[in-house]
Amino acid sequence: MARLDIAVSVLGAGSMGGAIASGLVSAGMIDATRVSVCDLREEALVPFGAQGMTCLTSADELVAQDADVVVLAVKPQVLPVVVAPLSAQLAGRLVVSIAAGVTLATLEELLPSAHVVRVMPNLPLQVLSGATAVCPGSYATAEEARLVRELFAALGSAQVMTEAQLDVAGAVTGCGPAFFALFVDDLVRTGVRAGLPAAACREMVLATMRGVAQQLLDSGEHPRAYMEKVTSPGGTTAVALEAMEGDLFYACADAIDAALARTRELAGA
Repeated sequence: MARLDIAVSVLGAGSMGGAIASGLVSAGMIDATRVSVCDLREEALVPFGAQGMTCLTSADELVAQDADVVVLAVKPQVLPVVVAPLSAQLAGRLVVSIAAGVTLATLEELLPSAHVVRVMPNLPLQVLSGATAVCPGSYATAEEARLVRELFAALGSAQVMTEAQLDVAGAVTGCGPAFFALFVDDLVRTGVRAGLPAAACREMVLATMRGVAQQLLDSGEHPRAYMEKVTSPGGTTAVALEAMEGDLFYACADAIDAALARTRELAGA
């Protein structure tokens, strides 16, 4: 992966903003001296300063860095208040928003002269195994869209989508890590209920999940084909899947519907 000779500024050093800044550096995509991070909480900036990044507590100072890419990593509820005063300074610049539910139309109204790209990343970016949907706005060029995809591809998988698809991806992959964690926790608790020691059960379940994910990634195999490998006719896995699958599918569908409904609420729809 070739290192890019560009500067990136990240407004917000929370879980996601911090993961983006640190990930770009640890992946070798951007030199640490070319990354700036801003947050009101000085203590939140300490890890980034230790990596050699520029740390700031003023959004005005951050955008004054004249970075090639400015990432807005603030909560959707406060994004309008935070970015509206920066409109003039961000004119003509490539601005990437990770705010769930804040549409391109809203962003381009707040930043009418900026080249806006929406992205929906997820928390596994922290270990360079994230999933990010990318959607360029009206004024972003094809080259800028490619650049944003390249940056986030360094942190895992990145796919260009329509805005409607991006919101669905945000529900599926953005909420997905919590879904997987919930499934692991439930599987561990049922194992404990059936008599397994909690710590040992948790370790074995996590090892299993890691192994399945790695095998599917390495092989490119369809999940159904993988399931067939471990499902003997009339065996324990077959009856267990029969008991689980219907309810699990509808639970996932209900969860995604709920997440999309909340996305629409955040967008003010």
